Amino acid sequence: MGAMSVRSQSTEPSESSEAVHRAGFACFVGRPNAGKSTLTNALVGQKVAITANQPQTTRHTVRGIVHREDAQLILVDTPGLHKPRTLLGERLNDVVRTTWAEVDVIGFCLPANEKIGPGDRFIAKELAGIRKTPKVAVVTKTDLVDSKRLAEQLIAIDQLGKELGFEWAQIVPVSAVGDKQVKLLADLLVPLLPEGPALYPEGDLTDEPEQVMIAELIREAALEGVRDELPHSIAVVVEEMLPREDRPADKPLLDIHANLFIERPSQKGIIIGPKGKRLKEVGIKSRKQIEALLGTPVFLDLHVKVAKDWQRDPKQLRRLGF
Repeated sequence: MGAMSVRSQSTEPSESSEAVHRAGFACFVGRPNAGKSTLTNALVGQKVAITANQPQTTRHTVRGIVHREDAQLILVDTPGLHKPRTLLGERLNDVVRTTWAEVDVIGFCLPANEKIGPGDRFIAKELAGIRKTPKVAVVTKTDLVDSKRLAEQLIAIDQLGKELGFEWAQIVPVSAVGDKQVKLLADLLVPLLPEGPALYPEGDLTDEPEQVMIAELIREAALEGVRDELPHSIAVVVEEMLPREDRPADKPLLDIHANLFIERPSQKGIIIGPKGKRLKEVGIKSRKQIEALLGTPVFLDLHVKVAKDWQRDPKQLRRLGF
C-alpha cells in the first residue's frame, strides 16, 4: 500500500509535490488611498492595519500574516513614500526604502478608477531602483470600473514598467471585496517567496506589540473628524498598561495611561473640544476598540500634551517611537 502511494505521487507534476512550503515577506506600496490596508485586511481575514481615508496613518510596520497549507505570507506595511518636507518625512522614506530592499515581493497598488499620476510614477521610479525584488502590480478597486477602462489601465501599467526598464512579475486586478480575487492574489504572491518553514506560529495575525496597536487605535479615534485641522500633528504614546490590583480573577481590569502629543498649544482645544466633550468621545470610542482587541475590560486614561514641533525634532521623534 505504501509503495503505491509513492508511485502515484511521482506521476504528479513536481510542482504540486506536498513537501514544498514557502514563507516570506511581502509589502504593498502605493499612493495614499490606493487600497493597501483594505487589501492587507482582506488577505489576513480581519482588521489589522488601520484603514482611513488619510495618508500615513500606518506609521509603524504593522504586519498581517496569511497562514496557508503550503505557505506563510507575512505582510509588512510600510508608511507611504512621499516627497519629504520634514525630518519625519525623510526618516519615513529611509524606512520605506530599507523595507523594500528586504522583502521577498512588493505589491504596487494602483486603483483602477484613477489614471496613473505623478505620485504613481514617483513610486514606480523608486521601485525600478530595487532590482532584485519581484514586483507585482495590483490593480485595486476594479469593482468601480467597466471592463474597457480596466483593460486600458492594465496596458498603461504594463507600459509603465517598460518605460522604467523593468518587467512586472504579475499584473493582477483585484477588488478587495471579492474573496476569489484575494485568494488569486495570494496564489500569485506565494510562488515568489523563498522555500522554507513557517516563520510564525499558526495563531499569530500581527507582529505588532500591543502597545503600538493601542496607540494607533487612540490616534485614529483622535483624528476622526479633525483630519483637516490636524492632519498628522498627533502622536500617541502608551505610557503604561497595568492590571488593576485587588480585582477578582474573573473580573480583571487593565489600566492604560496614554498621552496624545500635539505640536502647538492652539491645537489643544481642537482635540479636547468644548468642556472636554471631544476627548471624552475619543476615549469611549478607542476604549471599545482596545477592549475588542485585547478581549478584556479597560480603564483608559488620556492626557493631551504639547511637544513643540515634534515632527521636526530628532530627539522627540525617537521618544515618540519613530
